[in-house]
Amino acid sequence: MSLLVVGLSHRSAPVSVLERAALAPDAQVKLLQDTLAAEPATEAAVLATCNRIELYADVDKFHAGLAELSTLLAQHSGVGLDELTPYLYVHYEDRAVHHLFSVACGLDSMVVGEGQILGQIKDSLAAGQELHTAGRLLNDLFQQALRVGKRAHSETGIDRAGQSLVTFGLEQLAAGEPVADWARNKNALVIGAGSMSSLAAATLARAGVAEIAVANRTAARAERLVEILTQPGSTGVRARTVEMGALAAELADADIVVSCTGATGLVLTADMVGAALAERTARTAAAAGADGPGRAEPQAFLDLAMPRDVDAAVHRLGAAVRLVDIESLAGASADAPMAADVDQVRTIVSDEVAAFGAAQRAAHITPTVVALRAMAADVVRSEVTRLEGRLPGLGEKERSEITRTVRRVVDKLLHAPTVRVKQLAGEPGGAGYADALRELFDLDPQTVAAVSRADLNDTDGVGRGRV
Repeated sequence: MSLLVVGLSHRSAPVSVLERAALAPDAQVKLLQDTLAAEPATEAAVLATCNRIELYADVDKFHAGLAELSTLLAQHSGVGLDELTPYLYVHYEDRAVHHLFSVACGLDSMVVGEGQILGQIKDSLAAGQELHTAGRLLNDLFQQALRVGKRAHSETGIDRAGQSLVTFGLEQLAAGEPVADWARNKNALVIGAGSMSSLAAATLARAGVAEIAVANRTAARAERLVEILTQPGSTGVRARTVEMGALAAELADADIVVSCTGATGLVLTADMVGAALAERTARTAAAAGADGPGRAEPQAFLDLAMPRDVDAAVHRLGAAVRLVDIESLAGASADAPMAADVDQVRTIVSDEVAAFGAAQRAAHITPTVVALRAMAADVVRSEVTRLEGRLPGLGEKERSEITRTVRRVVDKLLHAPTVRVKQLAGEPGGAGYADALRELFDLDPQTVAAVSRADLNDTDGVGRGRV
């Protein structure tokens, strides 16, 4: 195993750099394809979320792989390599496994313990499988990461260490008031219909908002989200779709705005928000009438997109607006309480990393063991054939008994050493046992390689990396 991960996240880079380096879906596809086309890499997967961009690859040379992956990240993100390099982190082999397992458990998230990363890891794996860039190593790695993440959430209280970005963001907007009390009977506008936007819509519905308007560039996805929100037995919230071109008109009616799209430019400009605030102020004044000018509650914006959907200049519009975005979430989450369960999750991660490494090392020797047993079977067949030539009068019953006896002898002789060599290969430093076995029994390396290729191509029946 030569697993290499190169990436940047909210822990290594300022939000301004993450925002510029964000990869659109088509850029992620091209990055995967170009990584697989590069000589050092045989498998590749991209994990891109609102606060991290990571490129995973199985490489045959560390330094060449690091140089290639860093260059490709810079090329496809549009941030120059010289500027990007200070913010990159690198993990190799077991440390790379440890990193992904920690990410899957929410230990590396902006809000510790958030569970949305599991869906993003699942999407990353699905993309690698669909594009045939994820081979056995990355399939095994990402599937195990999903299992480790689920184990952490089911066996510990890591969920208590923090909340999802959606919940944490809404808590910041509520400014100490319970979210359900703060959101009750308000009108919400949700821009985007992906996993994060859908979670936000569901969270707001459970909190008791009066109405949710959903805007998305693909109308069918917005309609589907509305159907889910209004299905029988749900929260009973009113929900409707909105065209993206009508956002400016809809803003004035929204008390809470949540945006998380894949747009590369701003979705809501400061001018759009300013115009909506002016209209809301006028409405409040008209409703107050003779009782005084009145004062509307601040309009709340939660921007979970990377790059940002809402113009940062909205912060300068004064007390009439409250904006929480990825940058402000990063600052607030630094003071989030850490549950004691975090230590338990770290222990789970360490144990799972050791088990994964042992399994990978043991699997490495399997083709050699298979080739050894195939060679032994060939020897048995050859000797039985030779015996038949020397004893032409041998009956079928006797021949069958002799064949079974020879096979039993060979199987018994090979059983203990093959079982033991698999155990030894699973231990740290056990990679050399496969080479020793090939040397001791003079196995043809090409035969072993052929077993490896067949095993790789047959596994799970899904798309694999280059063989």
